[in-house]
Amino acid sequence: MNATEILNILADWNYWGSFRTQLLQRTPYLRKMRTLFSDKEALALVGIRRAGKSSLVHLYLQEMFAKKALAAKQSLIINFEDPRFSGRLDGADLHQIYEVYLRQLKPEKPLVVLDEVQNVEGWERFVRYLLEAQNAQVIVTGSSSKLLSSELATVLTGRHIDIEVFPLSFKELLDFKGIAHCSDVDAAKNRIAIQSEMDAYLRWGGFPEVVLSNAGERKRELLAHYFDDILSKDLVKRFNIKEVQKMEQLAHLFVTNTAALQSFNRLKDLLQLSLDTVQRFARYFEMVRLFYFIKKYEYSLGKQMRSTHKVYLADNGFYEARGFRFSDNIGRLAENCVAVELFKRRTFSPLEIYYWKDYQQREVDFVVKEQRYVRQLIQVCWDISNEGTLKREVTSLLRASRELNCDDLLVVTENADFEREYQNNGVSRKIRFVPLWRWMLS
Repeated sequence: MNATEILNILADWNYWGSFRTQLLQRTPYLRKMRTLFSDKEALALVGIRRAGKSSLVHLYLQEMFAKKALAAKQSLIINFEDPRFSGRLDGADLHQIYEVYLRQLKPEKPLVVLDEVQNVEGWERFVRYLLEAQNAQVIVTGSSSKLLSSELATVLTGRHIDIEVFPLSFKELLDFKGIAHCSDVDAAKNRIAIQSEMDAYLRWGGFPEVVLSNAGERKRELLAHYFDDILSKDLVKRFNIKEVQKMEQLAHLFVTNTAALQSFNRLKDLLQLSLDTVQRFARYFEMVRLFYFIKKYEYSLGKQMRSTHKVYLADNGFYEARGFRFSDNIGRLAENCVAVELFKRRTFSPLEIYYWKDYQQREVDFVVKEQRYVRQLIQVCWDISNEGTLKREVTSLLRASRELNCDDLLVVTENADFEREYQNNGVSRKIRFVPLWRWMLS
């Protein structure tokens, strides 16, 4: 490409050109970006596609412009999903684009944004060049495995800090909708609106564009498009997968059985694949953040690695997009919602998430561990009106509490909101019952 063509493309994506946008705030991520970003390391925003990584970059730049900490000409945004960057770009193309920018804008200390950078071969060497030779600040975003795994640590050899970006949390969704929720007074005053949005969040999830769309058909269309793009662009194309139909069938099974235990041995027989292939596909799904898998809590690392996994969808909306009836599986979707919220909280706190199960098949949905200690046990039980169901859930919690030495016991429900004391082998334990919407705002 010649310099004029490059400059025309750049002008469409940069604030020193014609680019302008208005965005809603995502305060927790911006706060973390401010805290972690430095001149010495690249900041990598990674996560599932359409979660809002590019929007976060623009929010950060707009904040810097407003504080006069950065002039518009000091920022360079290269969007590698622009179709005018035809063909496969490489490191030499990056240097050419950067040199055109330097000649035209003459920035003193640039901040370079490489958006969806996994589309470029050799991008990591260019990032090192910017950091070491140009004394530039660098932000990279990506939704493919190259940026969503430990490979990132290898390619930049310690010269990066990564932040995983998720679709909107329930708190963020309420902020987007302008529904006050921060105080007990706000929560009480807006309780009906909050519960209504919780119902919508359970069904449609938190992708920003989906949240801001009013029509159900449009939401479903967007979610189906996202899901198919992840399979085709982030998986099939990236990993050169040949057994495409088998991979799609496995993805379909995981969607159908979200929040359930998955035996890879059973799945290999069902799909007529090798165990290695099933495990490989599952690893790919997790690398692009389409699904998450949690292991059984075990004191032995070997047993933990061999345990049956529980699978969770990255976003509840994908269940709706794949054509399943929301009302038929609301309990599982509530559990999925709690799981994804816990994964989001790992971005801001050093948490480990497991499930617990004993030899009598008693099960606790989530074991929340921080450093060496189990901090909380969480059970999700949407409807506790059935005495048999309630007894089963409570018995499992009390058993796990004794075994794991944890007193913080929680049951997340549809609308129950109370605390009750239980006796277990002569020891008193308190269990809190909390509505899902209230727990999501805690």
